[in-house]
Amino acid sequence: EEVLVESGGGSVQPGGSLRLSCVGSGSVSNTFCLAWIRQAPGKEREGIAGIYTGSGSTMYADSVKGRFTISQDNAKNTLYLQMNSLKPEDTGTYYCAANFCPGLSGKWYSAGMETWGKGTLVTISS
Repeated sequence: EEVLVESGGGSVQPGGSLRLSCVGSGSVSNTFCLAWIRQAPGKEREGIAGIYTGSGSTMYADSVKGRFTISQDNAKNTLYLQMNSLKPEDTGTYYCAANFCPGLSGKWYSAGMETWGKGTLVTISS
């Protein structure tokens, strides 16, 4: 069973940067896609960045486009999320997931057995 563990969360000021990591117990390249999902306080989870592991194709939610970058390192079985120009509204718990995929028009779908990490907390505050 695949296990995903996120790290890299913390508290930063607006305009700052963070890099989140998600390490898989197996080979992340064997999944169909990988994603970062955010849950802001009092809100539902939303997919914010996804990557198709075979093609490397990426997709982003409008709220993070141009500021966040998703990437994968197959040798390290690790998924990353580089977050720049952080805003207070980026505050939330960030989860990584395998086989939870970005589709067209902002829709997300399951590509088989999903695996989720337990999340890492990001707080943006001055």
